[in-house]
Amino acid sequence: MSRFAGADQGPSQRQLRVGEHVRHALTQLLQRGEVADPELDGVVLSVTEVRMSPDLKIATAYVTAFGHEDMAPLVKALARNAKFIRGRLSRELGQMKYMPDFRFRADTSFDNFQKVDALLKSPHVARDLDGDQD
Repeated sequence: MSRFAGADQGPSQRQLRVGEHVRHALTQLLQRGEVADPELDGVVLSVTEVRMSPDLKIATAYVTAFGHEDMAPLVKALARNAKFIRGRLSRELGQMKYMPDFRFRADTSFDNFQKVDALLKSPHVARDLDGDQD
C-alpha cells in the first residue's frame, strides 16, 4: 500500500477549500486594480480556478481575460508581479501557516467548450442527432 493513499484520487477537501479561498482573495485584488502593470491596464481578468499543491505552498491560478485572444503577455505580467501579489494577499490569507507562491496559467477550458459546442452543431452530428429522435 502506498504511503499516500489518496494521491490518485485528486485534490483533498482541504486543498479545494483553501484554493477557493485564495481564488476569492486574488479576484478581489485584481478587481481593485492594485497590480500596477502596463500590460494589465484596462484588462478584465477572471480567475477561474486556483489549484493548491498538497502541502498548500504553491497556488496555481488559472486566469482568462475577456476580449483577449493571446493570454501569454498577460500571464507573463502576472508572473512578474507574483511576489507583489503574494505580499498583498498576506493580509487576507493571514490564517494560513505558509503563504503560497503563485503560478499563473492561461485557462483554456473555455476554448475547449467552444470546440465541443462547434462540434455538436456541425451538420454531421446534427444529422445523427435528428435521426435518434424519430
